[in-house]
Amino acid sequence: MTGFGKATLQLATKKITVEVKSLNSKGLDLNVRMPSVYREMELGLRNQISQSLERGKVDFSLYIEVTGEETSTKINAPIVKAYMSQMRAILADADETELMKMAVRMPDALKTERDEIDENEWKQILTVIDEALNNINTFRIAEGASLEKEFQLRIANIRMYMDLALALDPERILNIKSKLQTAIDELKVNVDENRFEQELIYYLEKLDITEEKVRLTNHLDYFIETLNGNEANGRKLGFITQEMGREINTMGSKSNHAGMQKLVVQMKDELEKIKEQVLNVL
Repeated sequence: MTGFGKATLQLATKKITVEVKSLNSKGLDLNVRMPSVYREMELGLRNQISQSLERGKVDFSLYIEVTGEETSTKINAPIVKAYMSQMRAILADADETELMKMAVRMPDALKTERDEIDENEWKQILTVIDEALNNINTFRIAEGASLEKEFQLRIANIRMYMDLALALDPERILNIKSKLQTAIDELKVNVDENRFEQELIYYLEKLDITEEKVRLTNHLDYFIETLNGNEANGRKLGFITQEMGREINTMGSKSNHAGMQKLVVQMKDELEKIKEQVLNVL
């Protein structure tokens, strides 16, 4: 489900920024970016994020901006002096400043001291992470409200097109009977009327869409019922749309009527729009 959440924290010597972005996905696809010093906390952090967001392609970023004089990179003085001494032996009249510039570029001239995690600082960072997760969930809830309206509209449209298709059913049946009768007349053969009626009834029963209409109506009702539930229902809605698609496809294959087939295509179009957005539901 798409969303964005951000939160910041200003500490004595650094600024902490947390950003969480999410896109549509069938499951939870989590990518975490954070400074190496906090890597040992990543597993617990992933559990925290998964419990909060549940689903989506999620990018989590934790940024550290040093705002004080504190730095973890130090000049390795003995190494620098040794380099300068060696270069002085080669270039006796070299300028000391230039020797220094060259020495600090040499391997191991700078050393980075690994910071240890400050427990109190990490607790403060966790509060910022919670704030960012709350912000993205607020974003998602707002988007969910607009999605609900979209689903209601698309379901209503499918109902409308289905009713219009059913209104064409008597005309469709007459057309089928007429075509069959014309085909028999063109054969110029004698046909037993009773047998013809029996075969016609059997043929029309195979093309009857009443059962598909009942099942599709049930699926539409169940979709709305599930949509109004309080539990995470994105996957269930996805399964219901699959069932809706089967009934609509069967209607199309049985229709044998141009006007009805056009309405079936419109139903399919509405259903595809629903399927695209169902991925955005938890």
